[in-house]
Amino acid sequence: MGSVREGARQAIENCLKIKADEKLVIITDKKNLRIGSILRRTAKRITNNIQFFVMEDFGERPLAFSERIREAIEEADVSIYAAQGVKGELQTFRNPMIETVEANPKLRHGHMVDITPQIMKEGMCSDYQEVQRISRLVFEKVQRAAQIIVVTEKGTNLKVEFSPELRWDICDGDIKQSHWSNLPDGEVLTCPANVNGRMVIDGCLGDFFTEKYGSLGRTPVTIEIADGRAENIQCDNEELQKELAEYIFGQDENSDRVGEFAIGTNVGLKKLIHNLLQDEKFPGVHIAFGSPYPAKTGASWDSKAHVDGIMIAPTVCVDGRMIMEKGKFLL
Repeated sequence: MGSVREGARQAIENCLKIKADEKLVIITDKKNLRIGSILRRTAKRITNNIQFFVMEDFGERPLAFSERIREAIEEADVSIYAAQGVKGELQTFRNPMIETVEANPKLRHGHMVDITPQIMKEGMCSDYQEVQRISRLVFEKVQRAAQIIVVTEKGTNLKVEFSPELRWDICDGDIKQSHWSNLPDGEVLTCPANVNGRMVIDGCLGDFFTEKYGSLGRTPVTIEIADGRAENIQCDNEELQKELAEYIFGQDENSDRVGEFAIGTNVGLKKLIHNLLQDEKFPGVHIAFGSPYPAKTGASWDSKAHVDGIMIAPTVCVDGRMIMEKGKFLL
């Protein structure tokens, strides 16, 4: 395990590669002010052109996306979002922010939703040369895949189909111009063409569900999927089942649609911590309902929703060839 300062240095110097003549925007909140401040101090060794925003200075959360922050991102070379996920804020703040990020062709953006000191010490201190090596190997296996089968001992059994018209994206900690990625990093993802079967989420969920519910080991969520859309949600935690159903079925015409299929590639992670930001990078599989990140994958549709679900220790077969057995890569 490293330190928060080491994780900040990795983000600033190795992942985002900030230069002396570049403009940096950092967005944080009161809960993550210490991490945001360490990121700022680390970056000031390289550049003095830093705009620093604390979300609560703009009002009560969930917060609407500020015009001041929008203008700053439009002019920036690099931006970082390091703040807590709040219910409703994906729609009011983070989605508009990502749209602004994607509209700036020179920008490199590090996205750190639900960042914690533990994640800074673990996932952000991984050996990213190794993460990049494994990510490239996985990409080579899946980039032309027609079908991937995912099964787990807990009951996941998914048939996932792919289209050559939809791109696979490597997120490996090397954030280039006109690109954004979650930090810590380590995944290879795409928008699937079709999904059928059952997924049993026994890791954790994304968006605000991470903070509220944590580990789903004792109360896994089972979702039946047909023709790429969620059909039924079951969970022994009735409150979670109701809230997730409202999220997936109640937002827009595509919030129940599978928008992301991803394989975690950060082999430096040794255990799950039940925080999606890091756990989705742990070697395994996660699937998200809602936005397919059209700018990354080339999907022709979108949604204001996006909630990931992690399946622990999957076995993964790509066009009949096993690349992972019970969570262990066979590369």
